[in-house]
Amino acid sequence: MTSSVPSAAPSAPSDASVLDLAPVVPVVVLHDAADAVPLARALVAGGLPAIEVTLRTPAALESIRAIAAEVPGAVVGAGTVISPQHVRDTVGAGARFLVSPGWTDALLEAMKASGVPFLPGVSTTSEVVALLERGVREMKFFPAEAAGGTAYLKALSAPLPQARFCPTGGISLASAPSYLALPNVGCVGGSWMVPGDAVAAKDWDRVARLAAEAAALAP
Repeated sequence: MTSSVPSAAPSAPSDASVLDLAPVVPVVVLHDAADAVPLARALVAGGLPAIEVTLRTPAALESIRAIAAEVPGAVVGAGTVISPQHVRDTVGAGARFLVSPGWTDALLEAMKASGVPFLPGVSTTSEVVALLERGVREMKFFPAEAAGGTAYLKALSAPLPQARFCPTGGISLASAPSYLALPNVGCVGGSWMVPGDAVAAKDWDRVARLAAEAAALAP
């Protein structure tokens, strides 16, 4: 996979991989698209430009569209992408990268054809090898904690050093550094910097503080 991020946002050089934009990619669930822009601005202000908006709510597409149009410092992506239609809809809304919890050949082909970087989800060695066979070297490891955590990823690094990962699922501020210390981990995904109560209260200053704390985890 050619995983360089398009260069529209000043925070994202054209040769930068999604895995290299920041140590943490916030995984965002938005129930109200009106919160999308102020939330994204708070995350960018805290030093986290890559933002994964998950397709778990009816507000997701509108949220992606708003962030893409109104927050130039953000590199907005779509998460929970599980169908070719999701690929078309999210890229049409302005998503600049795609993240899936798993993959099939049909989904992989749609993501390859989208023209934007993508991180297909894996949780087994066989899935990693299958993606490497198909020319994909950057992946999401999900659900990270349940699938073996740092011990599993460390074990993969020797036989499969060409694979790089964004582990997501159950990762916290406390556990993130142990993932980021691994040679085959470029970044981690997490939601601790966008707690539901802060979003509900529209406490964007708190989100920005938590984002800055996460951004400081860079090894």
